[in-house]
Amino acid sequence: MAGVVGKLEAEIEVKSNADKFWNAIRDFATILPKVSPSVYKSIHIIQGDAKVPGSIIKYTLDMGNEVVTVTERIEDVDDAKRTLIYSVIDGDLLKYFKSNYKGYISVTPKGDDNGSIVKWSAEFEKVSQEVPEPIFIKEFATKMFPKIDHYLLSA
Repeated sequence: MAGVVGKLEAEIEVKSNADKFWNAIRDFATILPKVSPSVYKSIHIIQGDAKVPGSIIKYTLDMGNEVVTVTERIEDVDDAKRTLIYSVIDGDLLKYFKSNYKGYISVTPKGDDNGSIVKWSAEFEKVSQEVPEPIFIKEFATKMFPKIDHYLLSA
């Protein structure tokens, strides 16, 4: 039986300018454990430098009710457009989704250097009809971006 294909999207406004916020996204392996040490228990760069396509990064996350591992591969990066595409290639999420889970992040200036718009989306295929929509992933992303913004503004 084929899984169910879906997409989630979120748009978050941040106060940091687009270049500053984008640089934080590009340096996520360093920034995220500082921003949210209670969640990011470990980040291991398995291949590459966590900044170029082909890089593979394994996260161990404390989600409150359970500790999960997620291994992602950076598929594409465009610094000029401030976009990043990644895929989930291993870990606990693949109990629920087929390995064609892709995430997208883009950072766009709001104008007059008045902050930025961060767009996050994910395309996925659930392993079965019974798997609920992965709202928790969207909520996780939408909570993390303001934390990164706060960290950047207070650094």
